[in-house]
Amino acid sequence: MTRPTNLNWIVIGLLLALFIGALDVTIVSTAMPNITEELRGGHLFSWVFTIYTLTTCVATPIFGKLTDLFGRKLVFGIGVFLFIASSVLCGLANSMTALIWFRALQGIGAGALNPVCFTIVGDLFTGEKRGKMMGVFASVWSIAGLLGPLVGGYFVDQVDWRWIFFINVPIGLVSLVLVLAFLKESFDKQKKRIDYLGAATFTVAVSALMYALLSGGNEYAWDSPVIVLLLAVSAAFFLLFLWVEKRAREPMIPLKLFRSRVMYISNLSNFLAFTISSGVTIYAPIWIQSVLGHSATSSGLMVMPMTIAWPLASNVVGRLMYKIGVKASVVTGAFIVAAGAAWLTALQIGSPYAYWVCILSLIGFGMGFIATPTTVIVQSSVGWELRGVATSTISLVRSFGQTVGVAVFGTIYNHYAVGENPPPSAMASGMHGIFVLMIAIALAHVFSVLFLPSNRRADAEQPS
Repeated sequence: MTRPTNLNWIVIGLLLALFIGALDVTIVSTAMPNITEELRGGHLFSWVFTIYTLTTCVATPIFGKLTDLFGRKLVFGIGVFLFIASSVLCGLANSMTALIWFRALQGIGAGALNPVCFTIVGDLFTGEKRGKMMGVFASVWSIAGLLGPLVGGYFVDQVDWRWIFFINVPIGLVSLVLVLAFLKESFDKQKKRIDYLGAATFTVAVSALMYALLSGGNEYAWDSPVIVLLLAVSAAFFLLFLWVEKRAREPMIPLKLFRSRVMYISNLSNFLAFTISSGVTIYAPIWIQSVLGHSATSSGLMVMPMTIAWPLASNVVGRLMYKIGVKASVVTGAFIVAAGAAWLTALQIGSPYAYWVCILSLIGFGMGFIATPTTVIVQSSVGWELRGVATSTISLVRSFGQTVGVAVFGTIYNHYAVGENPPPSAMASGMHGIFVLMIAIALAHVFSVLFLPSNRRADAEQPS
């Protein structure tokens, strides 16, 4: 059980750790032109992002389980240390191949930051205070999303692109010192059994699936032998993983978690909702720049309404869900997202810029009403010994939703927008196809969250 000695310092340390992980997602893209120019590996640039996403997804549930086995403090320290060390290596990379390998290591460290930070928050706070703190921590992603391009641009223009990685070192060290110094925990010191076979089969299954989703339609056609083989390998190893988990004495992801309606409906909700958010984030700037003819700066700033509305809603619902209930909060968010998706389908080529501001504000606000309450209710539905894996599972599902969204929406878009410079009408047609699918997903999401238990309070705690 985690026992704090100084909450403020612990919270600051956790916020800093979450910040460097979130910042790294946005800051690297700003520097990529300079990186590829210096390291001369332009044909490999997509792997800088792909490998990071892949290793993060694989590592997330593994670290989540390790927090339940060996405590939050140890796993947090390992994750932050890996992230800092790999950031230094990324900054020192002298080839694109080296950078890709170091980014893979950095992704492993990042796999610990998000779930372990949120798990510790779940340990430190209960009831309404937990909801409020989840809203505060959710804001970190939006702040990082706004600062990432600015910080990245400053380092590239005024210093050196390598500092987009070196900046993680002082922030990460402060985070590490604060959490390790002030977080005190005690738990059962019995001999732990690590589910090596479960971790191995899960790693193969997720790696094959993620690579297929990230490269399908780009490097390889969806019906190519490579993609078909990857999907077959993924399916086979997922089945093997389920078989292993049913028989493991200490399973990496206990399947009993998903007997709970709270758990599987919350995960389904996050998968569907984050699928929509990923599509909007990608295709809103494309519409603004390529269809409406606005500047790259205007299109880049297009996601700001969403990044502002999301944490605002997270903080609001963190307080409100204890008055109206978790189910009402999530259902409200689902309807708001659906309203934004419905508005997307009504867009025409001549629709004004202001429509996009309203749509993204709606979807961002709805996402805040979904993400925070589902995290809180999932943590509240399990005891201390399962909180880490439960939190990491919902993080993994969100990443899956985003990746599947990118793959499916990209396939639809490429069907209409053929060639290097497709006309605006073709691009608009492709995005309309995406928007129609989004409203279908949004309606399925509304339907799914109606099955959340209505009598479960967000502050219902299991014995720790």
